[in-house]
Amino acid sequence: MKKSWFTYIIRCADGSLYTGSTNHVIRRWYQHREGRGAKYLRSHEPREVVFVEQHPDRSAACKREYEIKQFSKREKEVLIRQVEGDSA
Repeated sequence: MKKSWFTYIIRCADGSLYTGSTNHVIRRWYQHREGRGAKYLRSHEPREVVFVEQHPDRSAACKREYEIKQFSKREKEVLIRQVEGDSA
């Protein structure tokens, strides 16, 4: 059975946004919170996961991560609001 991969966005205490990809969002969140994840999040306290998108494989998740990282902060906020609106 093939494992799904995910692209995610974390909002930091200073309001900045971090984008990443993983095959296990919860485990990765705890790694970030414990300072064992991305260097960026060691100096920008992660507060909450605000966006998660499922993909069929690592390649698709990484491509989407790269795409989102090219977005401006405003475009990322729009993406986050769209997802929040879908779940409301």
